[in-house]
Amino acid sequence: MEAHDYDGLINGVRDTATVKRVYGDAYEKNGLTVIPAATVRGGGGRRGDDEAGSRSGFGVTARASGAWIIDDGKVEWKPTVDVNRIILGGQVVGLVAILVAGWIIHEHSRSEQRELAKAVRALGRLRHSTRLALGRAHFDR
Repeated sequence: MEAHDYDGLINGVRDTATVKRVYGDAYEKNGLTVIPAATVRGGGGRRGDDEAGSRSGFGVTARASGAWIIDDGKVEWKPTVDVNRIILGGQVVGLVAILVAGWIIHEHSRSEQRELAKAVRALGRLRHSTRLALGRAHFDR
């Protein structure tokens, strides 16, 4: 990467990572001053050592996080509601609930199968001992 390309990347990062990306321009309406805010994340990197094979890049994401409301000298934070995150969280909870319920049902059916097998073995032993007892009674006459 040439030096001027690298300098351009650094300057782009500086332009991107400013307070103006986090806090928007304040505006006033009906006596309230509103300052919007966002969560801004970025990252960059470079791969390769030689000039011909090196690559670099930078990425930024921004998400609304809320607004500062100023009313008669009182400052209040109003967070935004991210419906997509709420829906995703609900889906994750639902999936975990389905998996746990399936595991519980599976284990319950396995325990019932074990109990049934014990009962069948006990019945077989009872049948065998009954035959022995009846056979002895027959011979004891």
